[in-house]
Amino acid sequence: MPFTPSEIDEEKAHFANVITAFQQYAPYALTANNRRRKDFYTLSRADQDLLDDLGYKEKLAEADRAILMNATFLNQIVANPEIFGHEVDADDEQGPQQELPVAQSERHVHGHPYAQHSHGKHIHTHSHSTPADKSTNNDASVSHPKAKRYRPTDFDMDKLRSTLKQFVRDWSEEGRTEREVSYGPMKDALLNHFSGIPREERANFRVLVPGSGLGRLAWDVANLGFACQGNEFSHYMLLPSFFILNRTDAIESHTVYPYVHSFSNLPNNAAMLRPISIPDVLPSALPEGSDFSLVAGDFEEIYGAEDSPEEPQSGQWDAVLTCFFIDTAKNIVNYLRIIHRILAPGGVWINLGPLLWHFENNSTNDPSIELNIEEVKALARKIGFEISHERTIDTTYTNNAQSMLGYVYHAAFWTATKTV
Repeated sequence: MPFTPSEIDEEKAHFANVITAFQQYAPYALTANNRRRKDFYTLSRADQDLLDDLGYKEKLAEADRAILMNATFLNQIVANPEIFGHEVDADDEQGPQQELPVAQSERHVHGHPYAQHSHGKHIHTHSHSTPADKSTNNDASVSHPKAKRYRPTDFDMDKLRSTLKQFVRDWSEEGRTEREVSYGPMKDALLNHFSGIPREERANFRVLVPGSGLGRLAWDVANLGFACQGNEFSHYMLLPSFFILNRTDAIESHTVYPYVHSFSNLPNNAAMLRPISIPDVLPSALPEGSDFSLVAGDFEEIYGAEDSPEEPQSGQWDAVLTCFFIDTAKNIVNYLRIIHRILAPGGVWINLGPLLWHFENNSTNDPSIELNIEEVKALARKIGFEISHERTIDTTYTNNAQSMLGYVYHAAFWTATKTV
């Protein structure tokens, strides 16, 4: 269905606001750190001297330096957001202008704020050779009126902080343990389901990973030889995933400081200020001929829509892997119905995650159906799944391994075969 001019304008504005949020990370984060510095100078001289002996002012200075390093990395991500065919003038004092006819908005993921809406989809594939030239051609001949510069909110900055931690989970050596706990069982279950298929024939089997975030699980599945497509809703994930997958030409070529934003629950300064190098693998090193793509947009709108001759979905997928995803549903019935419909007969749905219903008690008047895990499994059986290999897996999510505080999810894991 074609989009109205107002919908197109709304999506353009949202995309531009996301770019602005990336660009405004440094002043926002430095301001927060400077508040600590101001608080220091409200103390008596004697108290200041005591803290100065502990190196408190130098810790604040080191935090500033780490924030500026993060800002350099984030600005690289949006310097040329080709993911949607845009060019952004980073020097435009009124904020970036962009020409995206259809863009997508945000999905609430674990640790992220509530979602807004989304329209349409956009596909980009990932090259398996040396990344392309980072330069851009600026041949735009149409001038645009200057809009009032968007002021990023705490909401926006929380998403950016979450994105930096997501890089640790998906693309660093430090995140390996967390990945192995979550992604490992899912990949093992996939291989077990297709154990009778020779590796050279895996490319004939299509795997969908909705809520793919920064793309590591989908990349891993493609690296196993399957044809894999990730689906993601959030620009705060789509832009960084495009950058890491298509604009990275060496292992550990980028450095981030994902834990610099909080001074709480720290055993020492290193727990907050340690650098994390990414990526731990070369994303372009997928086997020659790999079929790997990402689709940007809302899961229900893309895969739940009526089939078109150009893009059929019904019965077209051999496996669906949902990791920390099903609780993003407003209506879990529809999520499971879509997964069932798009799977081929005998296809497998592999799930791992908690039930942190993301729209529970929302303030946006969105509907929210909240089931417990037994109800979810009973619903899946009624829809036409046979569930097996059930177990609970204790796992963290974007956890700071050196923090004094950590949250552990008792995540539900299962494989479910489409029977009817």
